Amino acid sequence: MNEKLKQIGIPFILMLIIDLGIYISKMNVSESFSPQIGLLIASGLIFGPYGAVGSVAGNIICDCIKGTDIISSLLSGIVSFGVSYLAYKLWYVNYKKRNEVTQPKLNNTPNLTIYLEIILLCGALYSILHGKLAYLIYPDTIPIIDLIEILYFLNMINASFIMGIIGIWLSNKYKLTYIPKTSKKEVNEKLYKILIILLILSLTLTLIIDCCFVLNDYIVIIELITLSLILFAYLTKPITSDITINNKKSTPEEIMNIFLLITLFIMIIGIYLSYDSSLIAIIQKIIPLTKSIILISMILIMDILLLIFFIPSLAVLRYIEIKVIEPIVSFSKIKSSIRENEKIDSERLLNIYSRYINKDTEIGTLARSYTDLINYNNRYIENIHKIESEKERINAELDIATKIQASALPTEKIENNNFIVNGYSHPAKEVGGDFFDYYMLDENNLAIVIGDVSDKGVPAALVAMTTQKTIKQILKHEHNPSKVLYQINNELCENNPESMFLTLWLGIYNKTTKKLIFSNAGHNPPLIKENDEFKYLNIDSEIALGVFEDYDYVLDEINLTNEIILYTDGITDATNKNDKMYGEDRLLNFFNEFESDENPIRPLLNDIHDFTKDAKQYDDMTLLCLKIKND
Repeated sequence: MNEKLKQIGIPFILMLIIDLGIYISKMNVSESFSPQIGLLIASGLIFGPYGAVGSVAGNIICDCIKGTDIISSLLSGIVSFGVSYLAYKLWYVNYKKRNEVTQPKLNNTPNLTIYLEIILLCGALYSILHGKLAYLIYPDTIPIIDLIEILYFLNMINASFIMGIIGIWLSNKYKLTYIPKTSKKEVNEKLYKILIILLILSLTLTLIIDCCFVLNDYIVIIELITLSLILFAYLTKPITSDITINNKKSTPEEIMNIFLLITLFIMIIGIYLSYDSSLIAIIQKIIPLTKSIILISMILIMDILLLIFFIPSLAVLRYIEIKVIEPIVSFSKIKSSIRENEKIDSERLLNIYSRYINKDTEIGTLARSYTDLINYNNRYIENIHKIESEKERINAELDIATKIQASALPTEKIENNNFIVNGYSHPAKEVGGDFFDYYMLDENNLAIVIGDVSDKGVPAALVAMTTQKTIKQILKHEHNPSKVLYQINNELCENNPESMFLTLWLGIYNKTTKKLIFSNAGHNPPLIKENDEFKYLNIDSEIALGVFEDYDYVLDEINLTNEIILYTDGITDATNKNDKMYGEDRLLNFFNEFESDENPIRPLLNDIHDFTKDAKQYDDMTLLCLKIKND
């Protein structure tokens, strides 16, 4: 309700201010200067039926204050309402020349052309219908009825143009426009097209009759009734167009605003000169004519001069819109089609760009560039999707490989009355080159092995798993670690196209004799506990497997009475954000300070994590602990 009162109240108050302001100012030409009638079309166009009611009500009140009888004021009000409401109905017709139906906006040449057509038709209706009313109500005006109609028409089109431009700009800026709802009723569009054509034909016929025949009351009444009936019949047309609410600024609108600003400036200067009493008095001295004829002549001259500027300028603007602005607006539609990591809707956009693609202008170059860009983008996205699909497939396979590799490692500790052995491995990637193993060869002998392949990822994992499987096969018939390493080394040297190598430590512990025999192939020296203190076992590192063929590895033997810790260099090489390594000394200190009887693997990993914090690690970490029970 508040919105409706506002839409009625604004034009009502403006009509009072403008109409009474001119009347009170007692201008010398006030009898022929009626800019307030231009408010009728602007109010209907912007505020719809409520604006028409408000402006007409204000006009009737002003007429009564100025001394017009109530009957004349009401009849004039009915005509004025019909003309004001017609402007609103005509704007929301879906014309072929416009791309979309919006609220009143003079943002391009089609909308400006439609606005001018509405002003001309409404101005002609207003002037002719009021001329007929004046003929019937005021017989004294019959001799000058033609001048009255011309003056009404000139006042209407000039004032409507000025007030409409200003009103439309302000209403869009402050969001005051009344926007109708689209009717869902069945409408006979052809009937209303016929009515508007009949209205135009009736106007034309009325002008011909008025010029060619001597009028009388009967002819004027028939003309008045015919035009009024067709007008109000057309006003019953529901609004069926889909209306787009367009509040964003556009390049055509900015250009049009500059053009309209210049036009308004010229019009206001022209109107001021046309109604200037001093200028009229000078012309009267030179040419003995009445003020009304001089005024009409000056307004006509001003309008003709304006048309000489306006029509070519409008044609140039339309040419620029067609050749430059519309292509750019079309190109901007790509924005709604752009989605991250998605293909652009090429079919719709390429249909748009195809209209310009063969032009030899910058627009043609732009169209071809956009077309190429869309095609390149879509091919790139297709490739990305293929890569993503392949990546998903690889990730799924890596996930399976991770599970397979994990299943190949011992998952449970071995614990009996003589010893407890446990291990842990964590690859830097999904799969890694580290491995460990422990299992009973027979009732007395425990095999323990730890290895580290030189590479990372899938290739290293394949070598690690193959080596681990091969060790198990060889240990079934060979319990000499040095001979086992000898065979594995030769096999790796014979079939190693990627020149990969691995370090490996292999030992066999006899729980009866408590002797540990072992051989080392380039692996880190283990930690061994003697006399309640850990130290690094003093052994030769030898060379890694896969480097030299027929290499004889040394067989070592020690009495293991307490504990041995085997690890890969991912433990000692763990690096923090300052590029400082965990190191062998820190590892040795940890085990010497660790006094709990619990498994040390998890506490060690926590200590490494505290040292590295969130720094990314690039090497696999593997640990194996064998602890002898001395009960």
